[in-house]
Amino acid sequence: MKLQVHSATGAETGREVELPENIFGVAPNEHAVYLAVKAYLAAQRQGTHKAKERGEVAGSTKKLHKQKGTGGSRKGDIKNPLFRSGGRIFGPRPRTYGIKLNKRVKLTARASALSAKAAAGNIKLVEDLQFDAPKTKEFVKFLDAVKATEGKVLLITAENDANVFRSGRNLPNSTIVSASALNTYEVMRASTILIAEGAIDKLKEQFAAFETTTTNG
Repeated sequence: MKLQVHSATGAETGREVELPENIFGVAPNEHAVYLAVKAYLAAQRQGTHKAKERGEVAGSTKKLHKQKGTGGSRKGDIKNPLFRSGGRIFGPRPRTYGIKLNKRVKLTARASALSAKAAAGNIKLVEDLQFDAPKTKEFVKFLDAVKATEGKVLLITAENDANVFRSGRNLPNSTIVSASALNTYEVMRASTILIAEGAIDKLKEQFAAFETTTTNG
């Protein structure tokens, strides 16, 4: 698949770039995409929830009254979970929700998501952006120029550029990530994906490095 490269002004440069088939032309693996999105969302959970159980609640451990002869039920200390302000039974504890995925599954999911977007015509190639300073107005002009104002927009850059990132971070419907930090979740939630020309080579390196490691192993 070949795509036209657009300039920052939205005009076509007259150049075409061949998208690698192993990244943008594979048959989507829906289960791999599901696993990658599930793992990403799980990793966003802090897991810091905590409730005090019986042994952690402040209070006396003295038995409230003798075991027999009162006509009432048997009771232990005031920290009984059945009492008001008592400890909680099986309360939540700090934990990690992270899900481990093999690198092959992550790359398969990423390629599946990008291929699905490419097949739907939701990917555009743009020249590498360069801002002298963070300028949100200039970034908005850029989005208008390339006609990427509908829905959520994902810009994939070749490197981490602080000026470009800060120019678009305040826009609620735009996300900017480098090729090395790209994840399946951001790809799937985007309506339009803008890929900087230099990011294509970075994506090729990611998949080539993994294929080389797999072959040698």
